[in-house]
Amino acid sequence: MTAKPFLRRTVLKAGATLLLSVFGPLPARAAQILAVRVWPAQDYSRVTLENDSILKVTHFIVKDPERLVVDIEGLELNATLKGLVAKIQSGDPYILQVRVGQNRPNVVRLVFDLKEEVTPQVFTLAPVDAYQHRLIFDLYPVQQRDLIAEMIEKGNWSNGSALVPLTAEPVQVPVPAPMQQAPWPDVAVAPKIETKPEMPVPPVLRMITIALDPGHGGEDPGAIGARGSHEKDVVLAIAMRLKLKIEAQANMRVMLTRDGDFFVPLQVRVAKARKVQADLFVSIHADAFVKPTARGASVFVLSEKGASSSAARWMADKENRADLIGGINVSSHDQQLASVLLDLSTTAQINDSLKLAKAVLGEIGHINRLHKNSVEQAGFAVLKAPDIPSILIETAFISNPEEEAKLNDNGYQDEIAEAIMKGIRHYFSKNPPLAKSRQT
Repeated sequence: MTAKPFLRRTVLKAGATLLLSVFGPLPARAAQILAVRVWPAQDYSRVTLENDSILKVTHFIVKDPERLVVDIEGLELNATLKGLVAKIQSGDPYILQVRVGQNRPNVVRLVFDLKEEVTPQVFTLAPVDAYQHRLIFDLYPVQQRDLIAEMIEKGNWSNGSALVPLTAEPVQVPVPAPMQQAPWPDVAVAPKIETKPEMPVPPVLRMITIALDPGHGGEDPGAIGARGSHEKDVVLAIAMRLKLKIEAQANMRVMLTRDGDFFVPLQVRVAKARKVQADLFVSIHADAFVKPTARGASVFVLSEKGASSSAARWMADKENRADLIGGINVSSHDQQLASVLLDLSTTAQINDSLKLAKAVLGEIGHINRLHKNSVEQAGFAVLKAPDIPSILIETAFISNPEEEAKLNDNGYQDEIAEAIMKGIRHYFSKNPPLAKSRQT
């Protein structure tokens, strides 16, 4: 009984050896491109090739005109990859067009015709969540955006006009009355001291800068509702409404960490806010949970001592995965510097953040049910600016069908933006910002 299986294996092995000797080794199966995506933005343009295996890639720049040439081994040209050509938009800041072809057997060549000189980052990402292997091309301009210069150009970086008073309380000062003549010669009566309100001391004036951070973006859709709504889209819509409300204030201006559908790493969001010396950092999100019945808005601040609840810890862990899902080139970041940046948060920053969070939570409670009636704390990476009061707002549960509908409603988007605006104004009415020396 045992001889037959052994004999069968021996015959099969001999047959395979004969095939190899006659025809040579069988060719390896070519990798398959499953999807192509393009994310144009002023910060950088990203091209993503999602595939079913690890790809070997080489790339180089060609000058006059500017081109990026990419050779991908182990790949045969298919219809999905050819579709990349049609995905390049005319408004892409950096890519003019792309050409795709079978350069030689088992090697596909991509040629990106560029609109200006770029610094490319080409890297791969391991499978995560719904994504399989990804090959990423990030094309950064050689001249990086100057956020302050852009704000100056827009006319909302001023040193002396339409500014917020930092102190404007009336001051009571003693005012001596005129000397009175005594009824007897050469003796003066001591002056009677009177007090009267004096005009307020001219306040120190400056603009308030608020960093708005719409969560997720690009490769990272964030939470997805039952009807297919993406968190990244609804929070950007809310942020744009809030931006208009803030800019309608004579003494405030806004910096958006993203103004379109592209991915921004967590530490870059923090760095952008610090670059413009923001007075506040407000990160906007739409919550999700495994149960569709979960509902309500929440406001979070950073915690140095652990999460205030298991739910807050779960939420922070989920949001901190954004870099894995959105995809960053780890080799291009100084991890030690990033660690230092994210460990410098101070007790004073957290205390100010709590004041802001309470003001905003109170206003949101007037328009929507609160998931919890108090501010929550956890280790959100995006809240770790050491010198900026920072909050993260979960505007509603996108995983709840009823709240998903609200998040897509223009009226609710405007209401939540107005509530956040009121909370910000309430915070500054009791916590005027300190004077700062700003570079222009």
